[in-house]
Amino acid sequence: MNSFLIAGLGNIGDEYAGTRHNIGFDILDACAAKWKVAFDDNRRYGSIAKHSLKGRAITLLKPSTYVNLSGKAVRYWLQEANIPIFHMLVVSDDLALPFGTLRMKAFGSDGGHNGLKSINDIMQTTNYARLRFGIENKFKKGGQVDYVLGKWNEEEEKQMPECLQKAVDAIESFCLIGIERTMNIHNTKK
Repeated sequence: MNSFLIAGLGNIGDEYAGTRHNIGFDILDACAAKWKVAFDDNRRYGSIAKHSLKGRAITLLKPSTYVNLSGKAVRYWLQEANIPIFHMLVVSDDLALPFGTLRMKAFGSDGGHNGLKSINDIMQTTNYARLRFGIENKFKKGGQVDYVLGKWNEEEEKQMPECLQKAVDAIESFCLIGIERTMNIHNTKK
């Protein structure tokens, strides 16, 4: 059976729930809800949920290491579940993309995202798939931290169910038909 690791980046704790920086957690929660699986919060370095999708064993990981140390959790679960790095997808927020835009890439830089930087540093590679969710960059100079740790506005909240569904569809596609075809189908423009 092909095995996949889907790592959604975010910060643990109620104060971070529903913030832009936690979209990786929110997308994985949407996967778990659709697949009717529950997260086990008492696992090493994070919360884990497992699902079987058409012969693919999928492990969902929400690291408990906080975004900036995500690499430690990702490396551990890749090794623990014996999953090849080309079957890993990291889900994160992206300031450079318009709100709700999905961009899947097979590899790339961290783009200034500390979670991706941690994974790149610990894994010693940038050759892994990532699904970036656009959160825009509507903040004044010096306001980036407050913005990414802030809550969605009312208009964004209204659009969120559809955005989450599209992200879940992209994750399923990645596991079922691979990165190249998924990028052609699911990389959206707003």
